[in-house]
Amino acid sequence: MKKRALLSVLVIPLVLMGVVTMFVSCEKPAPKKNIGLQLYSLRDSIGQNVAGTLEKVGKMGYTFVEAAGYRDGKFYGMDPVEFKNLCEANGMAFLGSHTGRDVPDSASYEETMAWWDQCIDAHAAAGVKWIVQPWMGRTGYESLEGLKKYCDYFNVVGEKCLAKGILFGYHNHDKEFSTTLDSMVVYDFMLQNTDPAKVMFQLDLYWCVIGGKNPVDYFTNYPGRFYLWHIKDEAEVGTSGKVDFAAIWPSLELSGMKYGIVEVERYNFEPFESCKMSLDYLNNADFVVLP
Repeated sequence: MKKRALLSVLVIPLVLMGVVTMFVSCEKPAPKKNIGLQLYSLRDSIGQNVAGTLEKVGKMGYTFVEAAGYRDGKFYGMDPVEFKNLCEANGMAFLGSHTGRDVPDSASYEETMAWWDQCIDAHAAAGVKWIVQPWMGRTGYESLEGLKKYCDYFNVVGEKCLAKGILFGYHNHDKEFSTTLDSMVVYDFMLQNTDPAKVMFQLDLYWCVIGGKNPVDYFTNYPGRFYLWHIKDEAEVGTSGKVDFAAIWPSLELSGMKYGIVEVERYNFEPFESCKMSLDYLNNADFVVLP
């Protein structure tokens, strides 16, 4: 009897441990997807501590970053290669950057082109895949003539970028969709008057919806033009209910999207937490399939 009792004491806990282990092992973590972060999301933190910010972003699970801190040949005050190496040391690639200049007049044209030459060289040194201009000056919204100047300008810049192996693109806000010039929606005019071989588009899904348009309609009407998506919401991705990401995602291949980038501009939580919540939402969403 004593031997049987002793065996029961030893065996039962082991069996229970096996059952617990079985249930724990069945709870697989969400797969890590190839999702980047636009560093404007952490603009205050990265302005104070570049290395510390990148370390935290890497630990969240983002696989690459898109910068928003280019100036005078440097990224966040760092040499291009130094910044690239810092990103890679934290498990992320440095793939793209937001920067740009307004369309020049005849007096400032040469200076603007010289600025772009330096800018493109710095980005080439860092090995980035793309440069995106995330704004357009007032003249682009005032007349078709002014908008056409921007389109022509972007074609020139795009050609310069291509010569160094970099793609050039444009990032929208809501005004491009809500503004019409001679019955033409600004964003449609830009798509029709830029050379697809020289200018790609980074569609900000949230601003498109806020501008009163459906991203899927643009994917259908201009297939293959949207190399990048900015995956954005009013605050943390997936929390506002204003953007139907599940309905948009099936058109990913049609759009031409190769990289998806989270951007958080407003926060319901501390900024790092908001960025982590946005990534978790996408990693856990079954409909989110990336190239």
